[in-house]
Parts: sequence; C-alpha cells; structure tokens
Amino acid sequence: MKNAILMIIDMQQGMSWPQAGDRNNPEAEANIAALLVHWRAHHGKVVHVHHHSTEPDSLFWPNQEGVLVQTAFLPLEHEKCVVKSVPDAFTYSDLADWLKEQKSEAVVIVGVSTNNSVESTVRSSGNLGFSTYVVESGCFAFAKQDFDGQERTAQEVHAMSLANLQGEYAEVISVEEAMALLS
Repeated sequence: MKNAILMIIDMQQGMSWPQAGDRNNPEAEANIAALLVHWRAHHGKVVHVHHHSTEPDSLFWPNQEGVLVQTAFLPLEHEKCVVKSVPDAFTYSDLADWLKEQKSEAVVIVGVSTNNSVESTVRSSGNLGFSTYVVESGCFAFAKQDFDGQERTAQEVHAMSLANLQGEYAEVISVEEAMALLS
C-alpha cells in the first residue's frame, strides 16, 4: 500500500513517568520510533495525536512537562497534529476529513494506552470505514482494576484490549507487517 498513514497516539512525557503506573511492553517506544523512521524514509504520511487534559491534576494538563511530546516523537513541520481532550482522536477534530482527503488506503495505529486512547481511536477508525491496523508491540497499557475489583496486570489489560479490536475494528499486526504496508 502506497498510502498507509502512521498514527502515533499520546507519546508524551507523562506516559514515561512512574506515576503513570505499571506498564507492559517496554520495547514499545523503540518499535514506534522504528516505524516513524521507516515512514519518514519512505515519505509516508504521519499523524501525531496529543492529549491535553481538561483536569488540572492530570499529567497532561497543558503548559506543564507531562504534556510535552517525547523527543523521539516530535512532529516534523509537514506532519499532521491532532490535539484532543477525550480518548478518541476523531472526536472534536478534523481527523476523519483529513484522512479522506489523503485518500488513505490504511491507518496504522501505535501509542498509548492500548485500552484507552488507542482502543477508542481504533474503534472509531474502523467504524468510519478506514482499513485500520494496530501494531501490538507498538502499544502499551497500564495495570488496572477490573469492574469486579480484581487487579489486572498491564499485559492482561493490553491483551484484552487487542482482543476487543481484532477482527471487528482492526487487524492486529507486528512491526514487520506494518513496515510491509509502506514499502
């Protein structure tokens, strides 16, 4: 596919801080960075999604360090940026219209957290009719208590979120399969 678009979600400094929580997939940043290098080398289009919270006590409250983009994922001037205040990057943004204007054949989604902003955005992408792919090792989640009060590891949260998405909203793929989409 010549027109697969890479979407990087919420790779901001606060996501790497200990107070964000116990997480899985420690190689996610390296995998996302490798995909970004690949996309740029092949002149692929990239969308950067950044969360700006409406909650003053959030790590992602505007105008503080947690909201800043991690250095490895700083957007280039010509790359699309979407700022959101809810998990879904499509809500209150021009993202769907922009993707249609690009005549995108596919959207490849990576970032954090798998069960929150990634899952929400992937569901909308699939529901809007975009061919959507999620890179399993290009996402991570945080440990969380389930509805019944049982503690779930970050890997359990990640795996369940990917299971929710696979087949119905997206195809879950590897880094190598993602790179092959833009070659």
